[in-house]
Amino acid sequence: MHFGIIAAGEGSRLAQEGASVPKPLIPIQGQPMIERLIRIFERCGASSINVVVNEQMTDVREFLSSLRMKEGVKLNLKVKSTPSSMHTFLEMVSMMEDDGRFIATTVDTIFREEDFRKYVAAYSAAEDTVDGMMAVTDFIDDEKPLYIATSPEMRITAFCDTRNPDTRYISGGIYGLSRRVRPLLEECISSGKSRMRNFQRELLVKGLDIEAFPMGKIIDVDHLSDVEVAENFLKA
Repeated sequence: MHFGIIAAGEGSRLAQEGASVPKPLIPIQGQPMIERLIRIFERCGASSINVVVNEQMTDVREFLSSLRMKEGVKLNLKVKSTPSSMHTFLEMVSMMEDDGRFIATTVDTIFREEDFRKYVAAYSAAEDTVDGMMAVTDFIDDEKPLYIATSPEMRITAFCDTRNPDTRYISGGIYGLSRRVRPLLEECISSGKSRMRNFQRELLVKGLDIEAFPMGKIIDVDHLSDVEVAENFLKA
């Protein structure tokens, strides 16, 4: 399984609040959050981990270049500033060496490893039945959440900017897809779309079968106060 980390954002809110290091290096339980993800991916059977960081993140680039990886796991790093999350996602997908399946997350996504393992197992088992699987959560603490409408069988029927009776969950920022979505990403960008939620909507427009996997509590670290929330969550 290939894994990816979207880490090209500026982390401007954290910097404005006084964060002394770039977002990917903010420690969670004593470990930089980007390394925490990498080690979890290693333990979940990663063959490659593909990371995109922006050109201003020299500290992050140096940190990743110094990491010792588990034998058999390849860490691919691309340093490129991108205009949007969708552009970053395309860069990450383009780094992968085959058209196989992958799981990608944003760098600030905090979850319990045991919950993530269940998601990986479910996605692997559903290889022949769905085109993709998104991890979702009913913990809603995001400023602009992407609400997920689902069928009784947990197929995603819509990605919504506002809550409605069918949207029990929101996106967890964890995407299970295959590299075959690259042409669709390129099509979205060519048409002027830039937000990841618009790409996800296009998946449904094109008729892809995308399943939602409830993964328990998932926390986005957007503010310094979120760090304490994440720490307490993982300790509990």
